[in-house]
Amino acid sequence: MRTHVSGAASTALRPLLGAPRRPARVLAAFPAGLYLEVRTELEPQVVAVVTGEATRLPNAVVLNGDMPRAEVGDDAAVGDGSIEVGGLSLRAGRWWNPTPRLGPVDPARLAEALAAMSETCASSPRRPGLDRSQTVAELAEGCAAGSLVRMIDAAEGLVGLGPGLTPSGDDILSGTLVSLRHLGLAAGAERAVQLAGWLAAAVTFDARTRTTPISATLLHCAARGEASAEVLAVLRGIAGRQALEPALNRLLRIGHTSGADLAWGLLIGLSAVLDLAEVTS
Repeated sequence: MRTHVSGAASTALRPLLGAPRRPARVLAAFPAGLYLEVRTELEPQVVAVVTGEATRLPNAVVLNGDMPRAEVGDDAAVGDGSIEVGGLSLRAGRWWNPTPRLGPVDPARLAEALAAMSETCASSPRRPGLDRSQTVAELAEGCAAGSLVRMIDAAEGLVGLGPGLTPSGDDILSGTLVSLRHLGLAAGAERAVQLAGWLAAAVTFDARTRTTPISATLLHCAARGEASAEVLAVLRGIAGRQALEPALNRLLRIGHTSGADLAWGLLIGLSAVLDLAEVTS
């Protein structure tokens, strides 16, 4: 007997859920979430099934109910409009958009946000997993200078760097990608948006063999401009659409280092957008 429930699904999952049914397996299982790897020959496809207390990743469906019992390696299925796992049949009852809509933002506002973010991150006890990394510094310098060669050289060294389901290097790159793209668009910094496109191509090329399946999926999400609800809140805070400090503190508390790594990436992108906006103005 299957239990039929609904959830709030990211629009990033609409193509996968709408496709013909494909076999999947449970890749990781936690009290607040399951990660399902869908077997496909294309880009890595991992779906997160989470409760409302978990981080709302851009590839997530948020359950309206209890998490099903499942273990790593269990069979599952995704497609034909549903997700089936652990005796549960889950359908999207509503959708949420993982791509921020910021609208135009004055660079002066971004400069204020950069100062505030830098101060909060520096005083936070939550440190990035690659704190004081020379490779991360080189990524930041390459982005700020608008140098494709320096940026991509650094990015190549960061993909898959660090332990865990989402290595620190990947989280930093994800934060940088969405920051360059969306804040670049908001500030009219065309060069920053172009850099985001090149960086996206570099970090997603053969990502499934260079990092974990979960992290490779999230890199593909970031390459398309998709981000978690916690990252979206910080981007809206940077743009002055909501309070920045509470959103940033929520992000910093995620995982052991993931939140701090994402915040560091957002800072790299924000700083580069300001530098590149000045060059083109």
